[in-house]
Amino acid sequence: MDDKSNTHLQQGEIKLTQLFWIFLKIGSTSFGGFMALVSVIQNEMVEKAKLFKNEVILDGISLASIVPGPLAVNVVTYVGYHLRGVKGALVSMLAVIFPTYVLVYILSVIYFTYGDIPAFTNIFLGIMSAVTVIIISVAINMFKKTVKDYKQVLICVISGITLLFFGGVYLTLLIIILSGLLGYFLFYKKEIIANEEHDEKKYNTKPIVGLLITAFLIVAVFLLLPSLFPAYHNTFMQSLREITLVFSGMSLTLFGGGYVIIPTMQEVIVENLNWLSNQEFADGIAMGQITPGPILISAAFIGYKVAGFWGSLLATISIFLPTGLVMIIGASFLVKIKNSQAIQAIFKGLRPAVIGMIFSAAFTIGKDLTMAWQTVAILFVIALLLFRFKVNVVYLIPLAGVLGYFLYN
Repeated sequence: MDDKSNTHLQQGEIKLTQLFWIFLKIGSTSFGGFMALVSVIQNEMVEKAKLFKNEVILDGISLASIVPGPLAVNVVTYVGYHLRGVKGALVSMLAVIFPTYVLVYILSVIYFTYGDIPAFTNIFLGIMSAVTVIIISVAINMFKKTVKDYKQVLICVISGITLLFFGGVYLTLLIIILSGLLGYFLFYKKEIIANEEHDEKKYNTKPIVGLLITAFLIVAVFLLLPSLFPAYHNTFMQSLREITLVFSGMSLTLFGGGYVIIPTMQEVIVENLNWLSNQEFADGIAMGQITPGPILISAAFIGYKVAGFWGSLLATISIFLPTGLVMIIGASFLVKIKNSQAIQAIFKGLRPAVIGMIFSAAFTIGKDLTMAWQTVAILFVIALLLFRFKVNVVYLIPLAGVLGYFLYN
């Protein structure tokens, strides 16, 4: 497709309020984890709104794979930065987390008040069936629009097969690095000759410095508060400080997505700090899976158990904000160098590798599905509505949950 036929919105063209509402809707409907959220973003913002091209999402995934933090929220942060700079990144991150936080907070209150929550197992089974179909659809769409020659096809296939059979966060990182190197060696000379025209976007990076200084001062004051004002040195404030330190530390040492950090979280939260029992921790992780948005929203559940509302709010901020700032810095750096012909060549290798990883994610989710007639029925209905009738995915995922609830009972 000709680049000119799918124009990008220039910075400032989309209002921050519009960006907020778009990601609020996405955050309310993106059940099923990282790739499900990416699929909804692709469907809503690329296919329907045509705010940018598939390459933006693929570049965001590439960057998110090599910096710490939850992949889904990092990709959202990258997209927000692409559209509206630092403000867009922060607004997008807030909007996509907010609906899930509210839902998890309410469920946490119910759980710790009454001892359990409604059974979501059947709903989750239905949702995962839909997510499998949606991710495959997005991968196919991206493949058609991004992969241009046999070299990129080979990179895509090798990436997907390798990740499918071996897996692991370090392998993901290795695939990103090697595919970038392959892109450089395979496409750099071609890029020099072609000298393709690309949109150039300039962002004011001064807000990043101000943002970092503000964040540092807030954290410093909060951590030093008990020393400055002994009256605040009580159990509640100590709990809030511990929550902030524990979850921000986890955030900055997390590579490879939420599932990778679960064993570490269990060791710290359950075995070392004794904040939760093993059963409560398992239920908190399950709550993160069955609600829309990132699985690390389970931090809100843990924070609520330790220090109520303020604990849940601080845990959520601490697990997402530090790496969000890292992602903004990475995105600002990438914007400055992206028009380099060498970087363009590297991304010609990275993008098909990421598409292969998306195919791999679909198969990984699909193989864990319960192969019953109910699953087949849901897969068929969702595929029919998606491919034949082009129904929006934000409706398909909740529909699959409803079907799962009734069919599996």
